[in-house]
Amino acid sequence: MAAGNVTRVTEFILRGFSDSPELQVPLFFTFLVIYGLTVAGNLSIITLTSVDSRLQTPMYFFLRHLAIVNLCNSTVIAPKMLVSFLVKKKTISYYSCAAQLGGFAVFIVAEIFMLAAMAYDRYVAICNPLLYMVVVSRQLCLLLVSLTYLYSLTTALTVSSCVFSVSYCSSNVINHFYCDNVPLLALSCSDTFIPETAVFTFSGTNLFFSVTIILISYFNIGLAILRIPSSEGRQKAFSTCASHMVAVTVFYGTLLFMYLQPRTNHSLDTDKMASIFYTLVTPMLNPLIYSLRNRDVKDALKRFLNNPCHSLRIL
Repeated sequence: MAAGNVTRVTEFILRGFSDSPELQVPLFFTFLVIYGLTVAGNLSIITLTSVDSRLQTPMYFFLRHLAIVNLCNSTVIAPKMLVSFLVKKKTISYYSCAAQLGGFAVFIVAEIFMLAAMAYDRYVAICNPLLYMVVVSRQLCLLLVSLTYLYSLTTALTVSSCVFSVSYCSSNVINHFYCDNVPLLALSCSDTFIPETAVFTFSGTNLFFSVTIILISYFNIGLAILRIPSSEGRQKAFSTCASHMVAVTVFYGTLLFMYLQPRTNHSLDTDKMASIFYTLVTPMLNPLIYSLRNRDVKDALKRFLNNPCHSLRIL
């Protein structure tokens, strides 16, 4: 095709979940409820861990930032998706698509390493309880969180720049409910070797290092728990890690399924369903996972509800 005849894409069309008109309204209300619960749950965690003096520990510091990341990640995706259910023209501009991909990459990478930091926190708490507040100091917590956000921003800028460095010509229909790198690169009319390599390298490296940190932490936690003489002590120690283990299993399971397989094996419809878990479902479940079995959070919520004005003055 002659260069002068190439039509450059200025907007994309998001296919979403289904083209069936009768499913649009039910899907809208389903995901509106999910997003509403996500916002309410994560804002509750952020507020409680900020205002309650008894939740000013490293564990709840990391939990607060996990809630911030979950809330931001869902907000990058959900509002545009909800609007798409109610309009016939399901378009997103070229630059809005780039911004959505970049925002999604920032917060998904941040969540990966925030979960790794939380695993290290649990390792120190169980394996070195007497030195816990010394080892996991406020300075270390701030350093880990700052490095997580800085690295996430760097990764997002690099990956999104690579994905949007290729040419998009006449085909602009994204078989997804948001701008993700795999369906975007499938539309490119130019060579995608470099962006595919960048996506695979960053995804593989990030997952490898974060999963390694988590596995080493839990291996040592397991050994420490087995050395506890009483069954009650073992159960108590295990219960402090159970919520994190559940969250890690759901989150990393879908990520590994999505990104560590060759492009030739990708089914975009299957990937779409997997994406729901780590973009919408996991951010909704995390506040429940970390709160329902956590007496400290329940007590903090009761104190907040009994005297919200006093708590908000502290905030």
